[in-house]
This record gives sequence, structure tokens and C-alpha cells, in this order.
Amino acid sequence: MSSLEKQKVCEKSKSKEFIEKISVLQWVLTFLAMGIFCTLFVVYLMFTSLWILSVIYFTWLIMDWDTPEKGGRRFSWVRRWSVWRHFRDYYPIKLIKTAELSPHKNYVLGYHPHGIMCAGAFSNFSTEATNFSVTFPGIRPYLATLAGMFKLPLYREYLMSAGMCPVSKPSLEYILSQNGTGNAVVIVTGGAAESLNCTSGLNQLVLKNRKGFVKLAVEYGADLVPVYSFGENEIFQQVIFEPGSWGRSLQTAFYKYIGFAPCIFKGKGVLLSQWGLLPFPRQIITVVGKPISVQEVKNAPKEVVDHYHKLYMDAVLELFNDYKQECGLTEQHELKII
Repeated sequence: MSSLEKQKVCEKSKSKEFIEKISVLQWVLTFLAMGIFCTLFVVYLMFTSLWILSVIYFTWLIMDWDTPEKGGRRFSWVRRWSVWRHFRDYYPIKLIKTAELSPHKNYVLGYHPHGIMCAGAFSNFSTEATNFSVTFPGIRPYLATLAGMFKLPLYREYLMSAGMCPVSKPSLEYILSQNGTGNAVVIVTGGAAESLNCTSGLNQLVLKNRKGFVKLAVEYGADLVPVYSFGENEIFQQVIFEPGSWGRSLQTAFYKYIGFAPCIFKGKGVLLSQWGLLPFPRQIITVVGKPISVQEVKNAPKEVVDHYHKLYMDAVLELFNDYKQECGLTEQHELKII
């Protein structure tokens, strides 16, 4: 290879690296601020000569209010944007399949761990960056997230276009009972409790008393599928507040009254900033486990739910142990479920 060719490869590599950083940074800013920005923007237009646009949108919004809880409105072209491939390559993110998922059944996928922003969950289930539809033909993934986000103007359209849905009972029940088969609801079961304690090197899940998603699966006969993302906790450094501290009390209050728990985290610095929003480029490997066959039981008693919950926890532990070494951990690493 000539020196000129080497220079071109080097320049292309730097260009690719820059595009990847921009792709990830826009996603982080979207996660943190797009909802508020869109709301303020639509309200601002009300006081300009373009006020009619806001009036038309709000009128349509009222008519369309229930759409997020009725399967949403996904667009394949949004899920296939090239920006998501650059987003994937930054870390990079990889999807591993361990078993077939039949398009003639419905599924409830439990995603672990939560991490700070669920980067692996978004890339694998809300985009086609890792070729989910090719890997699991006939399966439509629905990444469930905070229901409050779907009340924000414009932002709700963006979330639905990626195939996301509210993590609310009406929404999940509709997908599993009135949307045919081949649906895979993805629930990040650890929630705020898990995100507030996630830190690099920690393999710990809040799952022992999380049984709502299991009960949902039993009531609609949807098979349970464990999903573990190795590396999800490594992309940010979080400031952990001890239980009982003012910081943890503030986070708990936010979660109780607003619906989410704010985390103080540090990423990779950008330009002159040492405290950056850019995640650290750490590989994320998402392993989709084998489905656990679930028999439909309406108004399932506690014993039935506990039975499937025990099977699910065992499956998560088995999945972690089977793939931990392949995904960069050692035999000594153990997964703790609390």
C-alpha cells in the first residue's frame, strides 16, 4: 500500500470516528433533552405568526392520544437510518441469538441490566443496526419505556416511529392480545432501582421481587425470554449516593412524583471538557436467551407466577454463566440477584 493510500485510510478512519461520536452524542442529547425541547418549541409557536401549526398539531394530538397504547406507529425507514449503524459501531454493539423465536407466538423479553440509558436495548430493539428483523424473522420488537414520554408533543412521534411503547398495562396488554402474533415486548425490569446502583464492574440485578412482567406473560400465554447485555454498565461512570443520603432521597422523590430517577454520570470528554456526555466506547454484547414456554392462565394465582419467576431467574443466571467468558468476563465473575 502506497503512502497516499495509507493516508486516505487513516483519514477515512478519523472521519468514521467523528461520525460515530456525533451519532452517539445526538442520541444522548435526544434522550436527555428532546422531550422538553419539543414541548417548549410547540408552545413557543403559539405566540408567533405560525400559531396555526401548533393549533393543528394539538388538535390532531387529542385525536391521536391513545395511539401509543394501541401498538404505536412504527416506521421501518426510521429504524433503518444510517445514523444507527454509526451508533452501533462506536461501542460497538453486537446481538447474539441462542434460539429461534417463532413468529406464531408472542414474547415478553426481560432486558438486563438497565445501565444508565439502555444503549444496548435501544440499538438492538428500536433500530435495525444489528439486523434484528433478519436475525429473528417475523418478530416485531417493542421496547417499553416510561409512559410519560408519550405525552410530550412531537417527541412521542419520534419514540413511536422507532417501535417504542409505554410500559403501561393497557399498552402491553394490547400488544400481547390484540395485535396478532410475532410480538416481542422488551421490558427493562430493573427500572430506576437498578439504574441508580449501576457502576462499572458490577454484575447485579434488581429482579427478586420484580414479578409484574412474569404475571403479564402468564395471563396472555407469552413465552418469557431472558436478555443480558454484557458491557451495558461500562459506558458511563456514575456518582452513587448511599441509601439515606440527601442525594438518594432527591432521586427517590423524583422517581415517586415524576416517574424517573435522575442519575449523575460522567462520560468521555468532548473537546476541552473533561466531564463529557459521550459514553465510553466499551463493547456491548446483547445475548438473547432461550424462550421459556408459558401456559396461559387467567387471573393466575401467586404460586403459578412464582413458579415461572423462579424459572426465569434460573434462566438469567444460566445465560450469564454460559456467555460471560465469551463476552470478556472471567470464570470468577458472578451475577448477583437482589
